[in-house]
Amino acid sequence: MEQLEDNLYLKQYVRNHPDNKMAWYLLGKQYLQLDKTAKANYCFIQAGEIYEAFERKPHPLAESPQEMLEEWNRQQRKKRTIRRAIMGAISLVLLLMVMPSNANQLADLAAAEANAIIDVPIDPTFGVVLTDKGERNPIGSAWEELLSWSKRPSEAAVVKLEEQEGWRKWTGNRKLLMSVEQQSDYVPMEVKMLDGGVCSCKPADASTVKTKFMAWSEQQEVRWTLASAIYQYKRMNEKWPEKLDDLIKPYPNNVLAGDASGMKEMFKPLIAAMKTDQSGTKSPAQQQNEDEAERPQTDSSQRQSKYLQSNSDQLAGGVDETWRKPLEIVVDKSTHRLAVVSGDIIVRSFKVGLGGDKTPEGSFYISEKVKNPNGRDNGQFGSRGMTLSSTLYAIHGTDEPDSLGQDESLGCIRMGKQDVEELFDLVPMGTVVKIKNGTLPSEISESKERFKLNPSQDETNPGKVYHWLG
Repeated sequence: MEQLEDNLYLKQYVRNHPDNKMAWYLLGKQYLQLDKTAKANYCFIQAGEIYEAFERKPHPLAESPQEMLEEWNRQQRKKRTIRRAIMGAISLVLLLMVMPSNANQLADLAAAEANAIIDVPIDPTFGVVLTDKGERNPIGSAWEELLSWSKRPSEAAVVKLEEQEGWRKWTGNRKLLMSVEQQSDYVPMEVKMLDGGVCSCKPADASTVKTKFMAWSEQQEVRWTLASAIYQYKRMNEKWPEKLDDLIKPYPNNVLAGDASGMKEMFKPLIAAMKTDQSGTKSPAQQQNEDEAERPQTDSSQRQSKYLQSNSDQLAGGVDETWRKPLEIVVDKSTHRLAVVSGDIIVRSFKVGLGGDKTPEGSFYISEKVKNPNGRDNGQFGSRGMTLSSTLYAIHGTDEPDSLGQDESLGCIRMGKQDVEELFDLVPMGTVVKIKNGTLPSEISESKERFKLNPSQDETNPGKVYHWLG
């Protein structure tokens, strides 16, 4: 359904902006996904230099006669009033990057095109688009995603994460590919290419964007943890938490191990977005999107309908739904690694000690979280313990650090002290734990900074003697 809505939006857009080559290119990509090759080729021919810039080659039909295409365009121009929009400026700026010889002329044209701005809400925040795994055309795909946001941030960065064995690594090498800045509805976008590998140009200075991205990354880790806690609280209690304190309670109701900077401000907009995600009902924005797809657009009603697919992103402060999915834990017996993942992104990865065949494979969940399970932080089970599905299996610390990376446990998952304490803070009670054999890469980049919450409650359980298998 979402792909169809995207296609309808782009068709409507090129009808109103037949001179916009970037829009033709994106519509062609949509037709390819729908296996409509003939229509895709038509769009790619219309895209001209934009197709060549992104695909790094001319279209094979580019030399075909153009009379029919030109006649079609003439008819479309008679039927519709052409109103130039910001996408024209975007395409010209991108051409500026790949065609340095025409830099001055294209810059002047880009400035002129930017006078007509599409009415899209601008939010004074920093947004991030992560390129998809294995994406061959990261810039084109990033533009599509940027256009899909219901509220556009005043500045956004396109980032490529390091990839290995089908995973993207959050703590690995990160490449800043492009930045887009627009401080208000009435000024043009400023586009900067930050990596020479995606353009035939000299990359712009990325230091300022990098600083903002690092700050955003820290907040995103907090957002992942908070969203996971909200999700698990709802699943376990069959109701939504009313306030942040509902998640931060003493043992045994310690869904979260504490709070973090910005978490309190993040709670209300995030839970509002998650409620919309799970409601299954059409938001006013979604209904408006459908209505506009059914009627011709005029100058007074013209909107980018794709921006209005959902109001849940706007409720979350402009944060895409991708960034509020619950975290999961994956344990790989073959590599002795435990990873915290979000989709195909490895957020953290730790070396663990296992028990070989004594460690069961399957799906579990964290049913209990406890500090100092032996009454102290240096006992048999270390400073933290997390019971798996109310069994005698657990993820816990160890007083035998040499057993990490080995099969010496009696079935439990052993971790180093700093690692288990970081995991305890990062994932809430209820988190799914999947134990497999052969799924995670053996090499991983360690995070320079440990994720840590500020504890405000008693998470010990001195009245119980734990008999995990160890």
